[in-house]
Order: sequence, then structure tokens, then C-alpha cells
Amino acid sequence: MSERNALARQARTNLFIEPVQKLKIISVCVLAVFSALFARTGQAQQPDQNRSFSERFFGHNAAMTALQPTWPTPLVETDPRLTQYYRFAFSNQYAAAGTQTVNYGNARGGGIVAWNRFEFDFLSPPYIQHNSAAVDGFGDCSVFIKARIVSANAEHGNYILTASGMHTFATGSSKNGALTDSWTPQLAGGIGLTKRIDVESSLSGNMPTGKIATQGRTIVWNALVHDHVSEHVWLELENNATFYFSGSHDGKMQNFITPAAFYVAKNKEWRPTHPYLVFCGGMQIATSGFHTYNHNTIAEMRVLF
Repeated sequence: MSERNALARQARTNLFIEPVQKLKIISVCVLAVFSALFARTGQAQQPDQNRSFSERFFGHNAAMTALQPTWPTPLVETDPRLTQYYRFAFSNQYAAAGTQTVNYGNARGGGIVAWNRFEFDFLSPPYIQHNSAAVDGFGDCSVFIKARIVSANAEHGNYILTASGMHTFATGSSKNGALTDSWTPQLAGGIGLTKRIDVESSLSGNMPTGKIATQGRTIVWNALVHDHVSEHVWLELENNATFYFSGSHDGKMQNFITPAAFYVAKNKEWRPTHPYLVFCGGMQIATSGFHTYNHNTIAEMRVLF
């Protein structure tokens, strides 16, 4: 009897330790991001001691224009460029059964650029409202690192290629997240075809750390075209394809066409160190016979600094 009680106590202890360990890992990742920020700031002090911390910090996006293209961050696809930002997002989608799901946050967050080569992001957990019998709650959070491999601005070719990796922590509540943590490696790039038009694409794979038979694995391929129609307005058309391996959707594929528009709120009189806003929105429309959701409306406000 005492042995059974000891095992029960150990099980309860493990249930407590596991989330604590994950929180420790997340804290270490966040600290690494801020360490990278201060390292970059200290390095930036060398060429110009007269600039203040805020000028160096807020001027970093402007400095990146000399190293890479100046397209807007895609609505769904990962941006191949390095940017310093925070994204406030919202999505409203309908499942195949017709139920409505509202996602406050949409797995977006913020990022900083370090050493002109790397970007570190923290994607905060979204709050998911199901409007059905499912229990509402917070989803998973993720940390993300991006490395610029090669790039050129509009005067020298207008192209970029980056590699990235993301780790998602299974921190979701009430079955609003994954069963286990997962890793997502990715390659993304793009090239400007004309002064107005650019094309971009990314390829990634989601690899859970366990329970593969239940969760399965996915390969995601995105492609898009941008049209810079005016000084402040961009139009976008994306194709988002997901291929499923193992799990309940083994062998299936879902595809979406996503039209979107962007408005950049930035005056010519603003200095490069001034933060500015981008408002954007679009809708994912299913074009494949199999799809887990449809008519996913996405709206975002972005602060670039």
C-alpha cells in the first residue's frame, strides 16, 4: 500500500515538474534573445559613439535596407527578411463541420535583429475561442531563430535567402495546443522581378518530439507574389499547401489561396529611427477537397522599430 502511495506521489510530482521545466527552457530562450540584443547594441557602439541607445535600437530596421529587400512581411508565409517588429494579430476561421473558431494572437509575437545576420523571435501563446462544445484556452508558445544566408538590396539584385528553426512548446491548455513539443526547420527566399513585383517562397517541416502516430508530421510549402501598387499600399496573393504524413490525416493535402493587402503608415518626414505601423488583412480560401478549416480571415497591426 505504501509503495502504491509513493508511486502516486511521484506521478503528481512529475506532472508539476514537466511544465516547470518547460517554463525554465522558455525563460532561457527569452534571456538569450535579450543577450543577443545587448551584444548587438554593444557592437553597434563601436562605429558611432555619439548615437544614443534608442537611436541605435530603433534605427536597426533602417540599416537593414542596405543589406536586403524592403518588401512587407507576408500575411501567412514566413518573411525571409530580417525585421525588428511586434505583430498584433487576429483570425476567424470555420472548420469543415461549420463551427467557428476565433484566435486572438494567431501565434504571432515579436522579434529583434542581432549582428545584421540573425533574428530572434518569441511567439506568445494565443487565446483560442471555439464557439462550440470545445473548451476555450491558451495555445502553445514558440521561439524562433532566423539566419540570413545571402541578400542584396534593390540596387544590387533585390534577393534574399534565409534559414530558420522554430521550437514550439506544448504549453496549450485544455487541448488547445499540441500533445508534445515540436521542431520546425525552414528555408525561405525571394527575388524582385521588377520595381513593383516580387516573388517569395518557403519550405518547412513540422516534427513533433513524440506521439507521431497520433499527431503526424507535416511539410508546408508557401509561395506568393507582391505588387507594390502605390507608396503606401501593397497587394499580395499567397498559395499555402500542407502535406500530411502519419497521424489521422496521413497521405492527405490541404491547399489555400490567400489574397491580402497591406497599408504602410509612414511619412517621408519621419527619421529612420522612427517606428512605423503596417495594417494588413486577408482571407485563406480552401482550394483542396480536404481541408481542416476554411474562410480564415486574418487581420494584423504591426509595429516596426
